[in-house]
Amino acid sequence: MGGRWVFDGHIAGIGTGSGLRAVVGIWQESPFGPFADAMVQLPSGRRVLLAPTDEVAEFIAATYSFEEVRVVDVSAVLAGLSLTVDAGPLALRASVGGRALLGSLLRTVPWPVAVNTRWLAAVSPLAAVATRGARTSGTAGNGRLEYYGVSDLHHISSAGVSWEGRDAGPLSSISPPLTFGFSSVPPRPSLARVRTTVTEARSPRPPRH
Repeated sequence: MGGRWVFDGHIAGIGTGSGLRAVVGIWQESPFGPFADAMVQLPSGRRVLLAPTDEVAEFIAATYSFEEVRVVDVSAVLAGLSLTVDAGPLALRASVGGRALLGSLLRTVPWPVAVNTRWLAAVSPLAAVATRGARTSGTAGNGRLEYYGVSDLHHISSAGVSWEGRDAGPLSSISPPLTFGFSSVPPRPSLARVRTTVTEARSPRPPRH
């Protein structure tokens, strides 16, 4: 993979009345092939990764922070305006609503620019102002750098979520922000079209003598 990993797909961010918050990645293209994963932050603050294979779990756990990693069957189906997720203890059924204002603005940015890592590093401070807790670039685990190129954003209008068979409560804002990495998702539950790029940090050049 040459120290550069690119993932194309969607990210869904969900909050619930119980305080459980989840981020589901649905990746149509990745170095690991198509797959889905879920990052869950429990009301206690405990962070749990649900990944479909040992290889995917190892990569994600080396990039983000978790107290627990579980390898489970992960099924995530995004069909039209509905999202269905079954991932071990997590079950989610969500309806996708209209395009967010930010989504309309993002669609005006040409795709090659929207996913360019230099552009994403430059606009990251603005993203933090526009959406609380969100950044488009930052430092990930093991000295990696990560970039989120979001090209569209839709609200999630309704959702049913359960954890270990128990209802997690009604759809709610994602608050406080998630702490898996340097960036959270928008506070309002949403579905983003995204390209995530992870790179190895460049080693500093040796001093000249």
